[in-house]
Amino acid sequence: MRFPPEFLDDLRTRLPVSEVVARRVKLKKAGREWKGLSPFNQEKTPSFFVNDSKGMWFDFSSGRNGNIFDFVMATEGLSFPEAVERLAGAAGMAVPKSSPEAAQQARHSRTLLDVVEMAAKFFEETLATRAGARARGYLADRGLDPATQQKFRIGYAPAERFALKEHLGKQGVSVDDMIEAGLLVSGDDIPVPYDRFRDRVMFPIGDLRGRIVAFGGRALDKEVSAKYLNSPETSLFHKGGLLYNGGPARAAAHAGAPLIAVEGYVDVIAMVTAGFPGTVAPLGTSLTTDQLALMWKIADEPVLCFDGDGAGRRAAWRAVDLALPLLQPGKSLYFATLPQGHDPDDLIRASGKGAMADVLAAAQPLAQILWMRETETGRFDTPERRAGLEARLDALLAGIGHEAVRKYYRADLGTRLRGLLSPEQAQGGGRFPYPGRERPTGFKGAGARGGKGFSRGGRGAGGPEAFAGVVSSRLSTSPLVRGARAVLPAREALLVLSVLNHPWLLDGHAEEFAVVDLVHPDADRLRRAILDIMAAHEELGHEIDSDALREAVLARDLGGLVARIEAALTHVADWPARAGAAPEDVRPWWRHVLTLHHKNRTLNKELKEAERALGDEPSERNYAWLRDVQGRLAAIEGTEASIDGFGALSGRPVRGF
Repeated sequence: MRFPPEFLDDLRTRLPVSEVVARRVKLKKAGREWKGLSPFNQEKTPSFFVNDSKGMWFDFSSGRNGNIFDFVMATEGLSFPEAVERLAGAAGMAVPKSSPEAAQQARHSRTLLDVVEMAAKFFEETLATRAGARARGYLADRGLDPATQQKFRIGYAPAERFALKEHLGKQGVSVDDMIEAGLLVSGDDIPVPYDRFRDRVMFPIGDLRGRIVAFGGRALDKEVSAKYLNSPETSLFHKGGLLYNGGPARAAAHAGAPLIAVEGYVDVIAMVTAGFPGTVAPLGTSLTTDQLALMWKIADEPVLCFDGDGAGRRAAWRAVDLALPLLQPGKSLYFATLPQGHDPDDLIRASGKGAMADVLAAAQPLAQILWMRETETGRFDTPERRAGLEARLDALLAGIGHEAVRKYYRADLGTRLRGLLSPEQAQGGGRFPYPGRERPTGFKGAGARGGKGFSRGGRGAGGPEAFAGVVSSRLSTSPLVRGARAVLPAREALLVLSVLNHPWLLDGHAEEFAVVDLVHPDADRLRRAILDIMAAHEELGHEIDSDALREAVLARDLGGLVARIEAALTHVADWPARAGAAPEDVRPWWRHVLTLHHKNRTLNKELKEAERALGDEPSERNYAWLRDVQGRLAAIEGTEASIDGFGALSGRPVRGF
C-alpha cells in the first residue's frame, strides 16, 4: 500500500520521535537529545539516543537507527502499512485510502509545487529587469543587498494584470492549476481570472522541506489597502501551520542557534543577516497554536520578540494565553521586548547586532510575563483586591493542561504573591515589594494555607527574595522598562552631533537646544557637555570652533560616548551632521530635523493617549483618533532631506528637470 508523501510528512511533523519512543523506552534529557536503555539489547549504560530535530533514533548497542515508522516496526513487529495506521491513530489522523484517485492527487500536488516554483523564478527574474527597478530601490532602502535578495529568493510581481498568467500559460500551465496554486484571483463574479500579486515585492514562503508553497507580497503603492498580501489557503499552503524561514531556522536551531520569532519577513531577513539564523515569523497573522507546536518541535524554549508599544504588549499577552494550556515539561517560552517604535530591522540598522543581542539577553520567561500582566496596573491595598488577584491567577493556572507544570506554576506564582502581599505592601498600598527591605518572616500571605490554592513554595532560587531581585535589578535593565534607552534615536544623534561639528548653530538658539526633548541619556549627556563648554567660553568672551569644542568634549572623557553617537549615523542623508558641510546647507537642514523631532515627540505622546483611550473605551471615535495619529506619524517619516535644492552649496549634485 502506498501512502501520499505529504501524509507521511505530516505524520512525522505531528509525532516527535521522542514521544513515540517514550511509550516503550524510559528517556532522559541529554542536552539537545534524549537518551535511554536500548529496547533491543540488555544494557546498564544508556546507548540509545533520540534526536527530535533530525526526526531519528540511534541505537549504538545494535547499530540500528531509523524514524518513527522504523521504531514501531522494529519494536512491535508490524509491517510498514500497519505502523503507519498505528501512528496515524495516535496522531488523530485519518489514513488516506489507497486508490487511483489518491495517487492522482499526490501527482497533482507535485504538479502544483512545480507551478509555484515556476512563479517564484518568474518573480526573481522580473526583479532584475527594468520593470523591477522600483522594487530594487525599496529593497536597497531596507538594507537588503543583491546577495541577500538571492539568498531569500526575493522577487517582484509586475503591475500588469495578466503578466504572470501569460508567462505561465506560455509554459503550458493551465488556468485551473494557477487558481488552485493561489496565483490567480477567480470567482463567479470575475469573468477573467487575473494575477493575485501585482506591483509587489515578493517573499517566497517555503515549507519545512524548503519547497516554495506560497508567497507574501509587499505593496509598493502606498494607496493600496493591503500593505502585505499572502497567498490564500491551498492544498499546499496552510497559513496557520507554517513559519516564514521555518526550514532554515530548524537547521540552525539544530546546530545550536536560538529559535526567535519576530513579526515580519524583512525582520526575519535582517535578523538572519545579522547573525541570528534561527529566526522565524508567523505569516501575517497572530501566532497560532499550530505554529507554536511547530516551534516547540524545533526548540524547547523559543524566544518571542515583540515591539515595546501597546500593540506589542497586547501581542505578548495573547501569546501567554495561547501557550498556557499547551505547556509541557521542558517546553516554554521567553519574551523579548524591543524599544518602543523599533522593529528588529530598525534596531539592527541603527545600533548593530549588539543592540539586538542585548534585547534577546534580557528576555524573560513566560511565568514572569504572566505575573507582570496580572499585576502591572493593579493596586492590592484591600483584602478584596488581593483576593481578586489570587482568584484570577487560580483561574489561569487551572487552564494549564499538564499536572506537573501546573503544580510548579502554582508554587512559583504563590511565592510571588506572598512577596507582593506582605504587610508592608498592604499598609503602603504599593504594587511591588520594596527592593532591599527585609520582609517579616512571620507572615505567610495568601496561598500559604495549602489546599487547592497556591502551594507554599520555598526559599532560595524561587523565594520572595529572588523575586525582589527580579523587580529591583533584572527587570529594571530589561528593554520592557528601558524603552527608548535601549537604542539612540537617529534624530537625537543628528541634533547633538550637528552642534558638535557646527557650534555656530547655537547663535541665538542655545536656549532652544537646551530644552529640546531628548529621551536617550547619551544624547542628553553630550548636549549638556556642549552647552557647559560653550557657556564657559562665552563668559570669557571667546568664540569656539568645532575642533576646539570636540577637543574640550574629549578632554572630559566623553570620547566613547561621542563614538557611540556617531555610530548611530549610518544613512547617506546624515552628511550635514558631519564636519565640512556648508553652513548655508546645514542651517535649513538642522531646522528641518529639529521641526521633525518636535513633531515626532508630540505625536508619540498623543499616540500613547490614543492607545490608552482605545483600551479604556474601544469606540469608533477612539479608533479613528488612533488611526489619525498613526497616519500623521507615518507622514513625517522619511522626510529629513525634503528641502528643495538642498546640498548644492556643499558640492552635492542636485537633480533637475
